[in-house]
Amino acid sequence: MFVDVSGASPREQNKWPSIVIPKEDIDLEIARLIDAPRPDNGRRASLITHPEATAPGLGLAPGTDVTINVVNPGERTYNLRKNSNMLEICISGEGVATVAGRDIRVGHWDVWNTPAMQVHSYRNDGKTPWVRLSYSNAPLLEKLEIHYVEEFEGDVPPADANTRPVPPRAPDAARSRDLALREQITPEGAWLMGYEWLIDIDVLESKALHWPWQAVSRYLPTVEDMARGYNGRRLFVLYNPATERRIGTTHSFFATISSSPPDNHHVPHRHSSSAINYYLRGNGYSKVNGMRLDWKAGDLILSAPGWAMHSHHSGTETTSALTVQDHPLQIAMESLIWQERMQEPILALGSQSGFESNRAQLAAAS
Repeated sequence: MFVDVSGASPREQNKWPSIVIPKEDIDLEIARLIDAPRPDNGRRASLITHPEATAPGLGLAPGTDVTINVVNPGERTYNLRKNSNMLEICISGEGVATVAGRDIRVGHWDVWNTPAMQVHSYRNDGKTPWVRLSYSNAPLLEKLEIHYVEEFEGDVPPADANTRPVPPRAPDAARSRDLALREQITPEGAWLMGYEWLIDIDVLESKALHWPWQAVSRYLPTVEDMARGYNGRRLFVLYNPATERRIGTTHSFFATISSSPPDNHHVPHRHSSSAINYYLRGNGYSKVNGMRLDWKAGDLILSAPGWAMHSHHSGTETTSALTVQDHPLQIAMESLIWQERMQEPILALGSQSGFESNRAQLAAAS
């Protein structure tokens, strides 16, 4: 079928409205999961979906899902392997996440990542329910009809049971791609490369990493105490070196932890990456496309639908939030557009030189 789009105007994008999921509602859903019969696979889970979301690929933002997960004392889950990646935060209790054979013991407000296609499971060897929020890019993969998921018991994924392992390459052995064409064909930089370059990509190890709250929180006063005139965001990125220049926590998302003093106000800005905030402490409000949304500690909010103008304002207390954005994914797609202040131009971050904060001027003045 052909669709004639000659002379067609660009479609107006459907910006999902921001929503706040109150702590009280989250707590009620956690209590329901705790009391529910244990599923066969051990996964007590509840997907938080936006009213605008449609299947396949339900999420809190179009490309991001957030799931409440509970593991009761003495319980463990089946192993899972999938090609979506995740970052997670422990919001109560404690437990052990096992990723690629490595045990990661996590406690309150600890954050960790789970790379794609690494076998992982969860167990609670404590005395209270272990609750975590999980963020993943599964909605995007579901929309593309390529979300690969295996759930199993035992050490070997079923899909691998009857396959032959790829023999390791000797350190001094030639690679097939070394024999394939690799030729620059224009002065501007266009190349031709043989097939082997597609199937034998240089490996940059993707590891499960752990950001313990005890270590992270030690640095938060340094951003909270910055001069009042600072025009950037008072936060740190939980950085995973495997994401390189895309500055991510996973290959799809960055996670940041912020610390803002009372009565702190951001200037309005916007970006094509969607933002989801989970408030660890404090209170305040956000303005998104002219609408005010009040929030407090324990609330979860779709705080910035893609390309919506927004600003955040702390109230009467020091405020900290975990913010998750699909920023690294969009840099990889060359789709990340950003307007740091509304009187400044729209830039494609990662493809064009970005914005400066006034940190240097404040440092000089002090």
